[in-house]
Amino acid sequence: MPPRSLPFEVLLNADLYGPASLGRRSLLVCAGKIVWIGEGSPDLPEGFDCRVRDLEGRRAIPGLIDGHAHITGGGGECGYETRVPAVPLSRFTRAGITSVVGLLGTDDITRDTATLVATARGLCAEGIDAWCFAGGYHVPLRTLTGSVRGDIVHIDRIIGAGEVAVSDHRSSQPTLDEILRIASEVHVAGIMTAKAGVLHLHMGDGERGLGLIREALAVAEIPARVYHPTHCNRRRELFEEACQLTGSGCAVDMTAFPESSIGAGEYSAAEAWQRYRSAQLPPDLITISSDGGGCMPQFDARGLPRGMTVGEPAELAATLANLLEEGCALEEVLPAFTSNVAGLLRLPAKGRLEVGHDADIVVLDEAHRAVDVMARGRWHVVNYAPVVLGTFEER
Repeated sequence: MPPRSLPFEVLLNADLYGPASLGRRSLLVCAGKIVWIGEGSPDLPEGFDCRVRDLEGRRAIPGLIDGHAHITGGGGECGYETRVPAVPLSRFTRAGITSVVGLLGTDDITRDTATLVATARGLCAEGIDAWCFAGGYHVPLRTLTGSVRGDIVHIDRIIGAGEVAVSDHRSSQPTLDEILRIASEVHVAGIMTAKAGVLHLHMGDGERGLGLIREALAVAEIPARVYHPTHCNRRRELFEEACQLTGSGCAVDMTAFPESSIGAGEYSAAEAWQRYRSAQLPPDLITISSDGGGCMPQFDARGLPRGMTVGEPAELAATLANLLEEGCALEEVLPAFTSNVAGLLRLPAKGRLEVGHDADIVVLDEAHRAVDVMARGRWHVVNYAPVVLGTFEER
């Protein structure tokens, strides 16, 4: 059974990373928020009804933010029977993910924006935070109100558009004018609503790479931060292009592909992060996401599928662990999974362990695994086991 819910909870003796290293600290959590951080114990009235838990020096980090997941399920690219089911709550929380952004991919016909919004709201009701992008691979985008701008302005969970496919045989081969029109709609809607206002772009294997984004930046006044290309580690040449693009102010996203799907011409997300850091590129312009629930098909030279794997939210946590095992400093690695994502997506209460922020906290063991996971002040994972399950998960 989940622990009894109390208004206040004290977490003592955490080795706190917020994501910067803050040393040994204690936290007071109330109503889903961090309300105090300090040394020792908070000064509370005698008889105050709260739970106290001693973390005994274990590292506590912000909940991971997965900026690219197929929360309704992706797939369908190898036949109707390969439509991937929706991702249940505990597959996120066990990976230390407390916030997620859902999107549509190749299949934006049998899956639509309405289902995406409903699924995001369902995850929110189950205890984590979820948002989504309007549209999918293809232009014109699938929307609810008739325009991307209307969707972002009028629908609470929609914060941008994507994942629009470029340089990919599965895309609708959008023109420069079409990309500029979508980017302008997204940008203006973001200004009006204080939402992310980003255009999340699926990068395929095509040799055109990021050429369309470079053209867009060269001919229009739309800020570079609006464009957010993903899967930038899927080809080494694409990765080098993405690194150069950060010079214009674009953030670039690396995908935590399953190890079995990484080919000779690709970088793992961990290797991409290390190469990015070695190149001394802007540390706040790299993000890492899971593509959880998404289909990862392999195609032959004729463009026909010859197999597929499925993205896993757990790969996000595995990438973080791999980087730490290789000797990277936790405070250097964490932003790509937390504060960088929150900054790009304009999620002011996320990505940091600070007073006033949401109590999204992950406790790590010595092997860098998530022992305990708190989302909005509620423990979802305790001692590696989910204590909160999604509505239709087996108990």
